[in-house]
Amino acid sequence: MKKLSLLAILLLTIASYSQDINGIAYYESKTTVDMNEFGNREMSEDMKRQIMERMKNYLEKTYILTFSGQESVYKEEEKLEAGAGRGGFGMMMGSFSPGVQYKNLAENKILEEREFFGKEFLINDTLTNLDWQVTKESKMIGQYLAIKATAMKPVDENDFSMARRRNRDRDNDEEKKEGEEATDSTENKEPRDPFDEIEIPKTVEVTAWFTPQIPIGNGPGEYAGLPGLILELNVHRTTLLCSKIVLNPKEQEKIVPPSKGKGVTREEYNKIIKEKMDEMRENFRGRGGRRGGGGRRFGG
Repeated sequence: MKKLSLLAILLLTIASYSQDINGIAYYESKTTVDMNEFGNREMSEDMKRQIMERMKNYLEKTYILTFSGQESVYKEEEKLEAGAGRGGFGMMMGSFSPGVQYKNLAENKILEEREFFGKEFLINDTLTNLDWQVTKESKMIGQYLAIKATAMKPVDENDFSMARRRNRDRDNDEEKKEGEEATDSTENKEPRDPFDEIEIPKTVEVTAWFTPQIPIGNGPGEYAGLPGLILELNVHRTTLLCSKIVLNPKEQEKIVPPSKGKGVTREEYNKIIKEKMDEMRENFRGRGGRRGGGGRRFGG
């Protein structure tokens, strides 16, 4: 008989204890963006500053994880938005970010609200069971001892929240070559397709810091499966840090699965995204790289 790993033993142990634990955890989320990474080196520093200020509401957020036993709901804290709110820019940013997420660890199930270019979906999926590697590193997060764990997460090819500039070194070499060849005519060059400028990595490293002092295998967003509540999470350019925990409150909010949107599987939703992004790419090419123009309305 094979010996159970320490992680497996801990997970089996917390399964019974977690039934009696409920509470609320608040997470501060911050995403960094390098404006130079996406071919914006020609922008003035003032223009970059203005864009970053405009993006701040989408890059710095507060989320709330409400958990009870094996169930939880994770959602963004509601705030009063000043100005235009969800215009074209807000719609674009929001289209690649999940809405309310419900997890049932006992059933290995996740329900996730998504709004994609103004149309609402409800994704029914299984939890992504990452191969966590628990390390010997630890640190204090507030009053809790946190232990570091890492895993490699597969990334869907249409997850543009993970986008990065494609082969930067190659592009730099091409620019140097173009500068040396003074006889080239820029009039005959095809406009660069912005979709060719970016790539989606096949995997990203996830770093989590969990505390055995709160023995529930839960965490922010889609993440779970460690022998303790995840207090800090680092994925790609985003860091989530737990700022406050209220255990066993007198008035616990009821865990209610989300129900808004058209029900789809993860595969069906990814197919919808791919079709829309392919359409946008064809529209760009058809206009010769110019902004503006039409294309059929999404969901029409």
